[in-house]
Amino acid sequence: MSGIRTNAAAELLGVSPNTLRSWERRFSYPKPRRTQGGHRQYDLAELESLRRALLETHNISSAIELARQRGDGPSTPSRLLDAWDHFDEVLADRVMEESLAVRSIERSIEEVLLPALELASDRENREAERELAFRWGTGWLYASRRVAPPASRSQGVLLFDSSPRLDLESLHVQALELGLRRAGFRTLLLAFDLPPERVVRAIRALDPTAFVFCGGEATLDVVGRLVYTVRQVGSAAPVFEYREAMPVTGDHGIPSLGGQPIEAVERLKGYVDSGRIEQATVAAEVADEATARRVAVANARRAG
Repeated sequence: MSGIRTNAAAELLGVSPNTLRSWERRFSYPKPRRTQGGHRQYDLAELESLRRALLETHNISSAIELARQRGDGPSTPSRLLDAWDHFDEVLADRVMEESLAVRSIERSIEEVLLPALELASDRENREAERELAFRWGTGWLYASRRVAPPASRSQGVLLFDSSPRLDLESLHVQALELGLRRAGFRTLLLAFDLPPERVVRAIRALDPTAFVFCGGEATLDVVGRLVYTVRQVGSAAPVFEYREAMPVTGDHGIPSLGGQPIEAVERLKGYVDSGRIEQATVAAEVADEATARRVAVANARRAG
């Protein structure tokens, strides 16, 4: 990280060098490195975190506590949230660019973007900030998808998305699709509630190796119709779920890809590269029958 000397650091924070040194003695924060000549060298990211916290709290002990909670790195979920809270899209872009300097796209999404969106989604009286956050996040993911390299694998993955738009699950689904593309898969992401007969051409064009239900808002009757349509087309490709998207709880025979994009992509790659995808295909008919029975029972109970 870049560093600056005491006088410049004090000027950045709007205090005297003596005050800055007293904070170091009293709180051990901000904590400078020492050069070979013994001079203090303050970390710019740590200073910026403290400066923002001081503007919010106007109290040094509270500001230091807040800055420590947020972390001193330049690209943290809290800093991205702070950019959205100030409706500063340029700063949000910069936070992600800084993350990409030290993390992969996949890790930047999983360690910065998605946690920041989770923070943004759970607050009251911040509807405008929340909408900006999710629209910005959606745009960032789409921009990353457009520059993803061409598919290097023959396998295709068709994702059925049941999430409401502009919510955390929707962004998780988009992150999964981007991760699959960057892993070399051919991908297609479709809305879960499309009439099954309307997806037949898509299935035939992609010829998927796997289907993934995701989004968290699937309904039992649509699951049954989609699975039936998939099999009627002649595809024996296995069905997976992501982030517990299946509406049927318990042992429904449909394997899970996990709850985070990197984990899900690695699991699917593991199935394909180890040959377990063929085993899952053989087991798919059994799982489909079991799921269909449970769907029928659940629908009968709902109708009754």
